[in-house]
Amino acid sequence: MPTTRATAEDRSAVRSLLRLWPYVRPVRVRLFSAALVAVVASCVGLVIPLVLKWVVDGPVADGDPAGVWLGALYLLLLGFAEALLFGFRRWLVARPLSGVEAAMRADLYRHLQRLPVSFHDRWASGQLLSRGTTDLMLLRMFLAFPLTFLLVNGVTILVGVIIMLVQDLTLGLVILLPAVPVMVTCVVFEKRYADVARLAQDQVGDLTTVVEESVLGIRIIKGFGRHRSQARAFRELSGTLRGTELHKARLLAAIWAVIVTLPEVAIGAALVLGAVQVADGDLSAGTLVAFLSTALALRWPVDSIGFLLAMSQEAATATERYFEVMDASPEETGTGTATGTGTGVAPATGTGAGAAPATAADTAVVDRPAATATAVGSRSAGRNGWAQPTAPGTAGRGLRFEDVTFRYPDAPPDTPPVLDGIDLHVRPGESMALVGATGSGKTTLTALVPRLHEVTSGKITLDGVDITAIPREELRALISVAFEEPTLFSASVGENVLMGAGDNPGPEDLDRALDIAQAGFVHALPQGAGTQVGEQGLSLSGGQRQRLALARAVVGRPRFLVLDDPLSALDVHTEAAVEAALRQVLADTTALIVAHRPSTVLLADRVALLSGGRIAAVGTHHELLRSNAEYAHLMSGADEEAHR
Repeated sequence: MPTTRATAEDRSAVRSLLRLWPYVRPVRVRLFSAALVAVVASCVGLVIPLVLKWVVDGPVADGDPAGVWLGALYLLLLGFAEALLFGFRRWLVARPLSGVEAAMRADLYRHLQRLPVSFHDRWASGQLLSRGTTDLMLLRMFLAFPLTFLLVNGVTILVGVIIMLVQDLTLGLVILLPAVPVMVTCVVFEKRYADVARLAQDQVGDLTTVVEESVLGIRIIKGFGRHRSQARAFRELSGTLRGTELHKARLLAAIWAVIVTLPEVAIGAALVLGAVQVADGDLSAGTLVAFLSTALALRWPVDSIGFLLAMSQEAATATERYFEVMDASPEETGTGTATGTGTGVAPATGTGAGAAPATAADTAVVDRPAATATAVGSRSAGRNGWAQPTAPGTAGRGLRFEDVTFRYPDAPPDTPPVLDGIDLHVRPGESMALVGATGSGKTTLTALVPRLHEVTSGKITLDGVDITAIPREELRALISVAFEEPTLFSASVGENVLMGAGDNPGPEDLDRALDIAQAGFVHALPQGAGTQVGEQGLSLSGGQRQRLALARAVVGRPRFLVLDDPLSALDVHTEAAVEAALRQVLADTTALIVAHRPSTVLLADRVALLSGGRIAAVGTHHELLRSNAEYAHLMSGADEEAHR
């Protein structure tokens, strides 16, 4: 799993946490108000020792019961005020911080939709999921508690120390003796805990990935009886995470041992010294009581330093993990070629996901008339300002690959490209079948058309327009896609199919698409097209999912259609019915179809043979059978497979 994590030497928790400011800024007034209220509440608590001093040196020493009762009333009111102020602080931060968490989660989700496919190919889904759940929860907890109380406790300690020094300088200096070793311990702890906290959060992401894969692949696990081995792998990862969490606990226990023990020793020494001074008459009993009460009131602010620093470090690493994703370069929404590498850096505003989500990999996108200006005349402007040049006749129209080469962005530079020098022209209204052996690059070639990947060199044009000059939203409104492995979402059948429709689709559009895909089984489902298909559509058979994906591809009457072996999971009779209906669609569109069966190849007007990442031959099915031995071999194998 790639990461842009800073090294231990150049890492800064403060610098990481400052990146949260754009999200915090809209609620800064309430957060600052909450911090101020908490400071006032803590200072109210420090007034209590002063009241005790007055009670001991005044009413108690003078034997004045009324004064004692009055002092008790003052103490009760101060305690009530302190509790009320802390409750008010909690109310101030609850709503805005839940809004901050929701905004960050929404931005992360939008940004993930805009990131290129190459990014998602490299990142484990569990790592992304943990960033949108566990990490954001840590950030909300940090903003709600440690962020405020690091300030509040700092102010409380400072005010308390001043009060103690004013009451007795000698005792105050005794209390301050542990300050230096405590600060040194905090610095050492912070560096060590940061690395362990990051490791634990990454391991949570790995564990989440295993759980997700086990749930999605439960049929494979059960079918092969691999539940024990999967459980063993999970236990190993869980044990590793447990060890890391125990390491965190040991570090936290070590700093707590120092932070708690040294101040306690100092308080004990101050008690002995103060008692001697009281016995000698150099210090009043009330002053000693007030001094010790103040010191004890500072125990919580001092003791909490350890876990406040721990929570701050966890929040800092969670922030780093969050922005590792947010800093990845999204697909450009306008014209021009996107980097497609997912390694660039976006502005650190925390809101870099404002554009509409990109279309999912196998979600059909459809033609909208405003986006498809006809390529005639000198130049005509399409929607959003991109222009289409003149294309006399059909020479420049249709779908054209011109010397296209593609290599995956993370592939070593000395490896051969997946596609090399592809030259191919699918004429307007023509259907081109793409045939080749497994691994020849067919699926990769089809993914280049909607710019799920960017070409390494060369260009692809639609009606003479370079696809990199067309805004992605417009491009994907022109092209509809369906892949061999269909993806269905946890939604109704109708909602899944109509993802490929234009604005305001009607029931007739859904019925037409289902008829073309021979998906009449939908009407027999419990709620018809309103039936929920469940996660990944696994409640349906492979052939049913494939037909729904095909229906999604054709529902919007696309101008360009890219189909990656869309009928591979269908039986012979259903395939024949789908092909008959699909011919009507192909008559009105320009299509590129990955095919393995002769029956699918016969849907196309011409065939292109892809071999070793290159176009080896182009012609009709019968021409290639007669003239190309490799093509004849591929089709003969398909014929044999079809008759088994």
